[in-house]
Amino acid sequence: MKKEWSGRWSSSVQPRKQRKFRANAPLHVLRRFISSSLSPALRERYKRRSMPVRTGDEVRVMRGSKKNLKGLVERVDLKAGKIYIDSMKTKKTDGSEIHTPIDPSNIQITVLNLDDKMRLKSVAKAEKEAEKQGKS
Repeated sequence: MKKEWSGRWSSSVQPRKQRKFRANAPLHVLRRFISSSLSPALRERYKRRSMPVRTGDEVRVMRGSKKNLKGLVERVDLKAGKIYIDSMKTKKTDGSEIHTPIDPSNIQITVLNLDDKMRLKSVAKAEKEAEKQGKS
């Protein structure tokens, strides 16, 4: 693998090269790494298995001690690759509460936040493609 990041790089078995690929990826690629699976209802509607998580999406925790907890995405940290949910907090020793980071692979999107025009456009495009496949 070369020193600079390349999207055309085909994968390696070596974990160090996989970590390097993810660590040096630009922001527009890191965005895709923050994808999470859609609920069965959303899968049926949009004919897609997963979508990038955004602030304001309603999600459900699928793994871990907080399993089945529902909440809104408060913050998305692209660099760390973590998501912060409003109802998922941890108490510190000084008594203050902080949001607990969670990996996007451990959550499922139940309701999409459609306030953003670009996301609304991509979702509408996905619906049109789903209708075309349904007719053929």
